[in-house]
Amino acid sequence: MNPTYTSAQKAIHWAVFLLVIGLYGLTYVADIFPRNDPGRALVWWFHISFGMLLFALIIIRIGLRMILGTPGLPREMSELERWVAKVAHIALYALLVAIPVLGILVTWYRGDALSFFGLFTIPAPVSTDSGTARTLRELHSLCANLILILAGLHAAAALWHHYVRRDDVLKRMLPGTSGS
Repeated sequence: MNPTYTSAQKAIHWAVFLLVIGLYGLTYVADIFPRNDPGRALVWWFHISFGMLLFALIIIRIGLRMILGTPGLPREMSELERWVAKVAHIALYALLVAIPVLGILVTWYRGDALSFFGLFTIPAPVSTDSGTARTLRELHSLCANLILILAGLHAAAALWHHYVRRDDVLKRMLPGTSGS
């Protein structure tokens, strides 16, 4: 078992982090513009395109995790700590998959096609249904809020490992580091 993640795994981890924060921020930028304003539409176009990029990176990340595995946890961790870490990672991955899937469904049920930075378009395979779109949008927002909370706890745990436990849990995900 490797003592650290591969460069690709690290790069995707940090790209996903930046995309999640950026996508969340774009929702607030959209609120600056009034409804039906071209600026608002442009912000949502970027939100959808970057959301599709996030989804692709998550699929790649899960594939790499399945193929390459993960570094083992420190021996000093209790069974409870190991269980909490496992549950937290499963929840993070579940939310990272659910959020873009819900976003895609919201877009389609609104009657809009998905556009990936104008490079290609995926038409809605479902009929417009504003009630379903509204419900899915609420779930999408709930999951987005949950991932911020869970990612914050994830970061706090990594910092706790680094500064209190003084183990290599954080170092193994930092660029340019090789763990112990």
